[in-house]
Amino acid sequence: MNSLSQKIILLVEQAQSFVSRVTNTAIVSTNFRIGQMIVEEYQQGDNKASYGKSVLKSLSSQLTDKLGKGYSVDNLENMRKFYLTYNSQFIFSENNSRILYQPQISETISRKFETQVLSWSHYVLLSKINNPEERRFYEIEALTNNWGLTELKRQFNAALYERLHLSRTKNEIQQLALKGQEIQKPLDLFKDPIVLEFLKLPQQHSFSESELESAIISEIQQFMLELGKGFFFGGRQVRFTFDEDHFFVDLVFYNRLLNCFVLIDLKIGKLTHQDLGQMQMYVNYYDRFEKKETENPTIGIVLCKSKSDSMVEITLPTNNTQIFASNYQTILPSKTELKKILDNHE
Repeated sequence: MNSLSQKIILLVEQAQSFVSRVTNTAIVSTNFRIGQMIVEEYQQGDNKASYGKSVLKSLSSQLTDKLGKGYSVDNLENMRKFYLTYNSQFIFSENNSRILYQPQISETISRKFETQVLSWSHYVLLSKINNPEERRFYEIEALTNNWGLTELKRQFNAALYERLHLSRTKNEIQQLALKGQEIQKPLDLFKDPIVLEFLKLPQQHSFSESELESAIISEIQQFMLELGKGFFFGGRQVRFTFDEDHFFVDLVFYNRLLNCFVLIDLKIGKLTHQDLGQMQMYVNYYDRFEKKETENPTIGIVLCKSKSDSMVEITLPTNNTQIFASNYQTILPSKTELKKILDNHE
C-alpha cells in the first residue's frame, strides 16, 4: 500500500468518524428537544404533572404518518423521560448550532463537553436509572471507557456500582458519582462478587479449575473489563522456581495505574486458609525477585466459589493491603439478587 492510498484512507476514515459524531449529536439533541416540547405542551413544563398516555398515542400516529418509524409511543415516552432527567445538563449554544453537555457533578467541580455525548440508546438506558449518583457513575464510566450499549447494559445488570461500594468509605462512595471508578490504591480493585457470566459456564456444573482458567483465557478481554481499569495480561500458569521446586501462578497481570503485578489464583471450591497462605507465598516471591525498585508491591487475588469473611479476616494481617479474596458468579443474577448478596456483606 503506497503513501497516497494510506493518506486517502485516513482522510475518508476521519470524515466517516466526523459524520458519525455529528449524526449522533443531532439525534440526541433532536430527541431532547422533542421531549422538552412534550413536557411543555402536555405538562405545562411541570416535571411532576400527570398526563394521559392517549395524547402520546395520538401524537405518535401523526408523526409516524409524516416521518415514518421511530416515533412510537414508547420512544416518545423515552424522549420525555430523557428531557426530564437531563433538562439541566444539556445546554444549547446561542445560535443552536452546538449542544453543550455539563454533568451536574458538584457545586465546585464541573466539566463541559462540546458534542461529547453518548448515543441515544445509551441515554434511554441511563434515563431509567432513578438514583442520580448511580446514573452519573455509569455515564462517566461509559464515556471514559468508550463502552458500547452492550457493555453498559452488562455493567449495570452486574451491579458494578453497588459492588464497588463494599470496599469504600462514605466519602469514596460519593466520589464514584463525581469521577467514576478511580484506581489509586490496591483496595480500589476489589469487587465481591466477580461476575463471569460471559464465560458461559453453568452455575451448577462440576468444571475443573483448568476449565475455568481456559474459559477465562478465551474471554480475556471481557475478564479484564470485569477486573477494572489499567490491566495488561502477563500469562497463564506462569512458573517460578526456588529450592528446586516449581510453582505455577494461574494468571499474571500487570496494572499500569497501580504500577504493580496482580496475581490471580482460581479455586472452584470453598476458600481455605491454605489458599490464602499459598497466595501470600506467590506475592512474596514476586516482591522479592520480580518487582523492580520503582514498582509498587504485588497484589494477589484469590477467586473462589465461596468463602468465609471471618476466616479471611483472621488469616490475613490487620493492615493487609496486598491479598484479597472474592467470590465469583458464573451466571448473571438479577440486580435484586445481587443487591441481596451485597447486603449480606454489610
